[in-house]
Amino acid sequence: MTDTAYALFLDFDGTLVEIAPRPDGVVVPPALPPALARLRTRLGGALALVTGRPIATIDGFLTPERFDVAGLHGVEMRRGGPVTGGDPAEHPALRAGVATLQRAVADLDGVLIEDKGCSVAVHWRLAGEAEARQAQSAAASVAGILGEAYRLQQGKAVAEILPASATKGHAIRAFLREAPYAGRRAIFIGDDLTDEKAFVPVDEDGGITIRVGPGETVARHRLADPAAVRALLMGWAEGGTIDPESLPAA
Repeated sequence: MTDTAYALFLDFDGTLVEIAPRPDGVVVPPALPPALARLRTRLGGALALVTGRPIATIDGFLTPERFDVAGLHGVEMRRGGPVTGGDPAEHPALRAGVATLQRAVADLDGVLIEDKGCSVAVHWRLAGEAEARQAQSAAASVAGILGEAYRLQQGKAVAEILPASATKGHAIRAFLREAPYAGRRAIFIGDDLTDEKAFVPVDEDGGITIRVGPGETVARHRLADPAAVRALLMGWAEGGTIDPESLPAA
């Protein structure tokens, strides 16, 4: 297939960069943003990040480059222009829930609240077992109070409350309805439970799914870690053959 036959969708944490103990502590290799920009050009613009992070946060990590992004699992979208969606004022119940959650975990050592405006994540990577259990219980309690308009998404030492309609799979399909993504075969690379759920619709639509790291997966292919992902993408950016189906099977 030609380079412009593919549309590339990339998770951020645990896929492009190693997961850090704190959300603001990830390290972006200096060569990564310009390599992604070159690869975007090679793909005729069809490269986007699909992440649980806010778009503004991704922009900060990848400055000075700006990419198409589905942020907050698709609550926010940017495709070649301004950001749409992502107004916290549209989520008053969630804003009240964030305040409740902050009070519930205030005294738990090692538990961090990441307030993303239209979603909220509770991290316990730095916490002990007892504190982690309490953090998970608090997140589940607030999600239950918010009801069916929101859902609780589990990840690696994190739980996130976000609008029920926001999923990475829906975000990828939204990109694929518009130029320059329309008519192309999707490649999606991700590492977490949120990505596993997105692998299913990507596969259903004839795309190529790539899991990063160990563990059970529904993806068809696997890469060992973010370093392997970066090596692959940088090779593609420099003119290497884009042949994702030759990657190791999952």
